Amino acid sequence: MYNARGRYALMAVFVAAAAVFLFYDQFQLAALAGLFFAFVLWSHFKHSSILLASKYFKQGDYEKTSRVLAEVPNADRLARNRRGYYEFMRGNIALKSEDYEAAEYHFQIASRFPLGGKNDKAFVLIHLANLALRKEDGERSRAYIAKAKELATTTKAQEIINKIEKEANSL
Repeated sequence: MYNARGRYALMAVFVAAAAVFLFYDQFQLAALAGLFFAFVLWSHFKHSSILLASKYFKQGDYEKTSRVLAEVPNADRLARNRRGYYEFMRGNIALKSEDYEAAEYHFQIASRFPLGGKNDKAFVLIHLANLALRKEDGERSRAYIAKAKELATTTKAQEIINKIEKEANSL
């Protein structure tokens, strides 16, 4: 769980180690240092700081979460199992700042990627249903709720679904 600066420093250490090993004709160690550099570079683009951001997100520190998520160089390059979490956290941060358009955008993307389990995916759909209710779009809200009902496993999720369903049917 490194942030971007930590990964850059680690990459610099591996490059320096490879240079020292090459100077002393230790080609196998230089190759190993190069391999470690390549792994950290690959990890930077595929996994980035998502785990660190999720740690702050679970603690409720949305400012730090937002700052760490801003370090992601290109969200399109993230691994599939990381991209869903990235978009889910971005959507929740947008909800907290009452930017509903951005929240809907991020939740739409998060719904296309794998998350932790069925219940996590259900919460993404619950958020989308709630945002559709804000726009007074009962049809879309009911469609999201129908899909969320299939995925919800906890009683909390099912209670929220029932509340939103009642509001959607009253539109």
